Amino acid sequence: MKIIDLRSDTVTHPTKEMRETAMNAQVGDDVFGDDPTVNELETYAAKLSGKESALFVTSGTQGNLISVLCHTTHGDEVLLEADSHIYHYEVGGISAIAGAIPKLIKTVNGEITPEHVKNVLRGENIHFPKTTLLCLENTHNRHGGTAISPESTNKVAKYAKEQGLKVHLDGARIFNACIYHNTDLKEYTKNVDTIQFCLSKGLSAPIGSIIASDKETIDRARKFRKMLGGGMRQVGIIAAPGLVALKTMRDRLIEDHKNAQRIATILKEKGFEVIKPQTNIVVVSIINKFENPMKAVDYFEKAGILCVPFGSDKIRFTTHRMIAEEDVTEFERRLSSLH
Repeated sequence: MKIIDLRSDTVTHPTKEMRETAMNAQVGDDVFGDDPTVNELETYAAKLSGKESALFVTSGTQGNLISVLCHTTHGDEVLLEADSHIYHYEVGGISAIAGAIPKLIKTVNGEITPEHVKNVLRGENIHFPKTTLLCLENTHNRHGGTAISPESTNKVAKYAKEQGLKVHLDGARIFNACIYHNTDLKEYTKNVDTIQFCLSKGLSAPIGSIIASDKETIDRARKFRKMLGGGMRQVGIIAAPGLVALKTMRDRLIEDHKNAQRIATILKEKGFEVIKPQTNIVVVSIINKFENPMKAVDYFEKAGILCVPFGSDKIRFTTHRMIAEEDVTEFERRLSSLH
C-alpha cells in the first residue's frame, strides 16, 4: 500500500533536474566567496525579491535567527505574533542565542495590524527593554497556512518603521502567498528589512533557505552565519537544486492549493470540522472525534495516510508536489473504508 504522506511539504524529494544539476554543479569554497553556483543562486534570489543582496543558509530556522541577530542587541524586545513559527518551533533561539525578549501579539488569523503594534509599544522608560524589531510570518503555519495580503504586510511594515522598528518577514512559504494573492514577491518585500524564504518546502529542494536584504545587512548576516557554524565549503552541490527550485517550482504551488481544497472538502463531508484552507495546509479539529491528536494520527495511519498533531485539539495535513490528484482520490477512498 502506497503511503499518502501529508505530514509536511518538507517531505518532498528533489526532482530529476535537481539531482542532475547537483551532480554537475560548479563548486568552490563558499567561505572564500568563490563557489559560482552559490553566487548565482544568491544573485538570482536577490533580484527575485527586489533586494540588493541575498545569503544562502542551511534552514529557515537559521535564516530567522540570523535576521534577528542582524536587527537586535542583547536585551532588545522583539514583537511576534503569538502563534509564530519563530516563537513556537525554533528552540527559543532568539532568546538563547540572540538574547532578545519576545513580546507576543494575539491575532485572529496571524495578521498583525498597525493597531496591534500601537497597542503593545511602550514609551521610553528605564525599566523597559528597547523594542527594535517586528517579525511577521507569511503564510502563517499555526493559523492554517493563512496567506496575508501584500497590502496588509506593507501597511503594518510602514507603521512599524515609522515607530523606529526594523521589520523581518519569515516567509518560509511566501510563494504560496504570492500564488494565492496572484502577486509578485517584490510586493511583499518592498517595506520589510529582511525576508527569509525556504527552498526545501513546497519548492522541493533538498536543503536550504535564503535571506534577502540590503548589502550591509547581508554582510552582517554572512558573519553571523559563520558564527553559527553555517560557513560552508563546496556547497554548490546543494545550491544548484535551490536554483532549480526558485526558477521552476513556484508556479506549480497552485496544484497544492487545489489538492488541499479537495482534501478539506472530503474531510468535511466525512463529518470533520475543518478550517477552510487558503493554501496547502489543512487544519482539522479532533474535538468530539478523538481523545487526543495522537489518536487521530493513528486512526489515519491505519489507512496509510500520514498527518501530524497540531496543538492540543487539532491535526494538520499538508499538500505538496508528491501528492497528485490521484492521491487525493485514493485519500477519499481510504477514508471511506475507515470506521
